[in-house]
Amino acid sequence: MLPGDPLCRVLVIDLTHRRFEVQERADLFDAALGGAGVAIRLLEEECPAGADPLGPENPIILAVGPLVGLFPMASKTVAMFKSPHNGYLGESHAGGRSAVAIRMAGYGAIVIRGVSATPVYVVVEGDQVRFRDASALWGIRSAYTVGTVLRQREAGAGHRTIMRIGRAGERGVTYATVITETYRHFGRLGLGAVFGSKRLKALVISGSRDLPVRDRRAYREAYDAVFGAATESPLMRKYHELGTAMNVLPLNAIGALPTRNLQEARFEGAEAISGERLAEQYLGRRLACAHCPVACIHLAALRIPHPHEPYFYKTSMLGYDHEPIYATGSMLGDGDAPGMLQLMDEMEVQGLDVMSAGVALAWATEALARGLVTTQDTDGLTLAWGDFDAYIQAARRIVTQPTDLYRALARGVDHAAEVYGGADFALAFGGNEMPGYHTGPGCHLTYLTGARHSHLDSAGYSLDQKPGAANLTPEEVAQALLREEQWRQVLASLVVCFFARGVYTPEVIQRALDVAGVDLPEEAQVQLGVEILRRKNAFKVREGFDLPALRIPQRILETPSPLGQLDEAYLRRAMVHFAESVRGE
Repeated sequence: MLPGDPLCRVLVIDLTHRRFEVQERADLFDAALGGAGVAIRLLEEECPAGADPLGPENPIILAVGPLVGLFPMASKTVAMFKSPHNGYLGESHAGGRSAVAIRMAGYGAIVIRGVSATPVYVVVEGDQVRFRDASALWGIRSAYTVGTVLRQREAGAGHRTIMRIGRAGERGVTYATVITETYRHFGRLGLGAVFGSKRLKALVISGSRDLPVRDRRAYREAYDAVFGAATESPLMRKYHELGTAMNVLPLNAIGALPTRNLQEARFEGAEAISGERLAEQYLGRRLACAHCPVACIHLAALRIPHPHEPYFYKTSMLGYDHEPIYATGSMLGDGDAPGMLQLMDEMEVQGLDVMSAGVALAWATEALARGLVTTQDTDGLTLAWGDFDAYIQAARRIVTQPTDLYRALARGVDHAAEVYGGADFALAFGGNEMPGYHTGPGCHLTYLTGARHSHLDSAGYSLDQKPGAANLTPEEVAQALLREEQWRQVLASLVVCFFARGVYTPEVIQRALDVAGVDLPEEAQVQLGVEILRRKNAFKVREGFDLPALRIPQRILETPSPLGQLDEAYLRRAMVHFAESVRGE
């Protein structure tokens, strides 16, 4: 790193004793670059084996990378923790201003330890850390309101980040999110519940550091090359125009859009909730993460009529993309766009991961129809496909948990199925609920084998749609997914947005790192990705993870994909091969 670069500084916050310290960790960043590479090493140091995910020993790690604040689309923060949702590795990425704010405050990583005796929020302003009473914020119904209060109370408008939880995090829902800049999230695997367990309501970060470069002219040339590639790319233009909501209609056309808890893979209402229709009728604004020219964040302007006063409407702005559309739309048989958006909004208000919540409600709907649960279990609600009014009420009950069923749903569909039955149609992989793709074996193997059990780990949905995919052996699929996931560890260590993976080639990365003062030739990039993924999987295995033994939901074998009926033996062969390969066997 260059002299004066703040990346190597780690801020350690102790909530128990309300104190902090700054550690110089050049050794860590030299070995692991930043982001995911640094975060997994800090998690190994800070999290003892067998730690209770909702106990004081489970740390929160936030880490950024060497290109943050210098180059476009290097705009993500990596959060790592032990997941309360599946008991293994918790990892979630968020954009907005989070990464730039952390780096400009003077840090490459933040470690949060312990638990506060009372609700607290923490304000980081450069070298100053303040602990504020959050008792008045604890229990507020809307996570949006919490953001409004903190924006009024704290300095730094325009360049700070405000990370906060909703009631779902306070109540320990294991897929609660942390919301940042209102429309971005640390979404998956329950970081919000870890915040809640520590009585940490929010984290506000700002700063104004200078970032050094090795050669200003070389930096400008490298910057212009990345900026030009991003703004001239047809794919990045598509992200700007429609966002990932552009996936709805193509997936539906090939029979890959999960519908009614994957009882089907085509949805008759897909047109009404498509990216094109939402853009035509509801798009109110586009936003961009800090230092990004693409602006792929799409906000719907939803006007809700007042129930008693004519000509009076409440207008809400809410972010949407493919995953929330799938989870609150086709997965629940809801082709009514206003109803879908209202349900999405309610989940945001509560601080729920929309994907996990939508899949949980889909499972509950089918479980009710099959007689595994009753309306007494649902607290009087009759959950039925497309009934968004009932789903909105059910989403609130997942947080308030008035019955045993909602307490079970608050821990995810795997747990609910253990209690009530219905594991065959409980769509979770490694404990994480299914994303919105049923393209073939590749996507489901990504969910099963990925370090985060996320569609973004190795993009099997993309592999399924490549020419010749139907002819790949299990071992060939496993190797293709492994190579992709290893490379994405490099991007996640730079904290480059995965949408920009076509822009940030190994050659571009080497050039950008060189002007940032980091020497990492192309061959070393590949090896770094291999090492990070090995460490992630070793952490999971330490906590009891066994990839070949994972449950495969039978529903994915029953509903045909575009590549035909899936075969369990094929999937298990690929899983075994992946597990052996990631260990280097």
